[in-house]
Amino acid sequence: MPIGRDLIREIRALDAYDLRRLQMLIRGLLLEETQPPRSAGRVTFRQETVRCGKEGCTKCPHGPYWYAYWREGGRTRCRYVGKELPGEKKE
Repeated sequence: MPIGRDLIREIRALDAYDLRRLQMLIRGLLLEETQPPRSAGRVTFRQETVRCGKEGCTKCPHGPYWYAYWREGGRTRCRYVGKELPGEKKE
């Protein structure tokens, strides 16, 4: 769903306090999006490298990035998790 001009205008009119609140909301939604659904049975995590598809990119492939895989309705589903697994210790 595209963001309308009216919404962009309203966001630009927000003060610093409300912009930070909006940022926290967006971060929460994005974090929620990277987690596999709770209804997913067994979830397998894999690291993968990806190609960005940009012409002339000298750094491809990028990554590795973590992805979650599970089966849902007879189909294999996949969701990007991030550079690090949630709860993974940094060394």
